[in-house]
Amino acid sequence: MFLQIASGIGMTLLITTASLAIGAVLALPLVAARRSTITPLRVTATIYIDVVRAIPPITWLFLIYFGLPQYALRLDSVSASILGFSVIASAYMAETYRAGLLSIPRGQWEAATALGMRFLPATRHIITPQAFKVTLPAVAAYAIALLKDSALASTIGVHEITYQAGLVSKSSHQGLLAFSIAGLLYIALSVPLALAARRVDRTLRQKLEVA
Repeated sequence: MFLQIASGIGMTLLITTASLAIGAVLALPLVAARRSTITPLRVTATIYIDVVRAIPPITWLFLIYFGLPQYALRLDSVSASILGFSVIASAYMAETYRAGLLSIPRGQWEAATALGMRFLPATRHIITPQAFKVTLPAVAAYAIALLKDSALASTIGVHEITYQAGLVSKSSHQGLLAFSIAGLLYIALSVPLALAARRVDRTLRQKLEVA
C-alpha cells in the first residue's frame, strides 16, 4: 500500500517544480508590465493577475484539459496540469516580486544612480539581493501551497500521490489509511522545503548585515 502511494511522489514533484519554475519566469515580464509607466501595459498586467487569481485552480485545470480540445489543442493530463499551475503561479509570483521591489527604499535606487551605476547592474547587485531576501518566505510558502494544490491534478488523471491513494482506497477499502499515508507524504515533502527556506533566509540576512 505505502509503496504504491509513494510511487506518486515523482509526479507530484515534477508538477510542482516545473510549474513553479515556469511561473517564476513568466512572472518577470508580468511584474515589469505591472510597474510600467505605460498605462495599457500596466492595466493589462493588472487584469491578467486579478483574473487568474480569482479563478479556482481546479477550474483552470478543467478549462485547459477539457476546454482546449474543442479548439484542436489537446494536451495530456500532465502537460495540462503543468500549464494550468504555471499560469496560476505566474500571477502569484508576479505579485510577490512586486511586493519585494516595493519594500526596497527609493533611496537605494538613488544611491546606485549617484554612484554612476546603470539600471541593470544596480538591479542585479543592489536591489535584487534585498528583494530576494524579502520575497523568499512568500515564495517558499507559495511553493508549499503549490505542492498541496498539485493534488488537484488527480481529478484529470495525473498519477500523483492523491491519485495513487484513491486507487489503493478503492482496491483495499481502507480509505482512511490510504489518505492518511498520502497526507503524511505531503508533510514529509513540505517540511524540508520550509526548513531549507528558513536556513537560506537566515544566511541571506547575515550576509546583508555584514555588508
